[in-house]
Amino acid sequence: MIVGIPRETFHGERRVALVPASVPALAKAGLDVIVEATAGEWAGFPDAAYKEKTARIVSDRASIFAEAGIVLQVRMAGAAGDVGDADLSLARDGQVIVGFSEPLIGAASARALAERGVIAFSMELIPRITRAQSMDALSSMATVAGYKAALVAAAKLPRMFPMLMTAAGTVTPARVFVVGAGVAGLQAIATSRRLGANVNAYDVRPAVKEQVESLGASFVELPLETGGSEDPGGYAKAQDDAFYERQRAMMAQVVAASDIVITTALIPGKPAPLLVTNEMIAGMAPGSVVVDLAAERGGNCEPTQADQVVVTGGVTVLGPTNLPATVPYHASQMYSNNITTLLLHLAKDGELVLDLEDEITQGTLVSRGGQVVHPRVLEVLESAP
Repeated sequence: MIVGIPRETFHGERRVALVPASVPALAKAGLDVIVEATAGEWAGFPDAAYKEKTARIVSDRASIFAEAGIVLQVRMAGAAGDVGDADLSLARDGQVIVGFSEPLIGAASARALAERGVIAFSMELIPRITRAQSMDALSSMATVAGYKAALVAAAKLPRMFPMLMTAAGTVTPARVFVVGAGVAGLQAIATSRRLGANVNAYDVRPAVKEQVESLGASFVELPLETGGSEDPGGYAKAQDDAFYERQRAMMAQVVAASDIVITTALIPGKPAPLLVTNEMIAGMAPGSVVVDLAAERGGNCEPTQADQVVVTGGVTVLGPTNLPATVPYHASQMYSNNITTLLLHLAKDGELVLDLEDEITQGTLVSRGGQVVHPRVLEVLESAP
């Protein structure tokens, strides 16, 4: 079976779904790889590097979809806007497409894929179980986003992160507050600490306190009832409005005392919770910086605008929506390892084998046989007006 790697066409997307180093593992499993010309160029992987690993370079996108039985993408239909919809016209009945598809947000695209007869697998839906850890692309990309968020904040802040003892006097360390201690938050904490900042962190899940403190940060404890704050997959669960109102009131003092606030709170399939209000930002010192990693889902901060820089009261609020694409070499490398591991789990002796009793297959399969088959995606479609 042929595996095709098209060039990513979503605006600003510089990653590639498969790096040259992953090609031999697929070849060993009986899978031939074809790559659209220049697909890896933006990430630092030239066509020659793919040829060296026995992949074949194809000049146009239509040929990738025409020849490949399996298509691997970073952003497939549902996660790639209008250009993703354009790919739908190239997809064919029985073709397998694997990538990020935002199925719980863009469920209509899942239906469109099903109507084309596509067997679609969504990387967002990898179950959080031990044997699927090496396939967990969400965690991989969150690692990159958290790292880059700290660097972006440091670049915008009109002061340095570390404490310095100099002949010109003592430079006090920057104070960083990270909201949400998932993968992105923990990486933001670790990077900020390596840069020398004093770091505080908060998460609605008290169980993460130990992880926060192991990175050298202080865990902010708010006297709130947090029972049932975590779902079985380890993600934070949405709380009611009264909870978020109390949370904001208690966080206001910590925000006001911070030079940088990095927010990372996301609820799968739902808009991001509002955690930092205009009033809280007004309490921050001029020159302070907020980086909202939930901007793509509406943002954790009231003034956030996706992919915009908003300055309010002297405070800079950044709303980046695709930080992994700004570190495309290693982001592609990590994603390629994730998607290759998933593909090798699904393919046996060069052919796709769907074991519908397998938890990983069940968890990631969105459409098959002309139907949307994933229960959570079906719920979204059924509840849509």
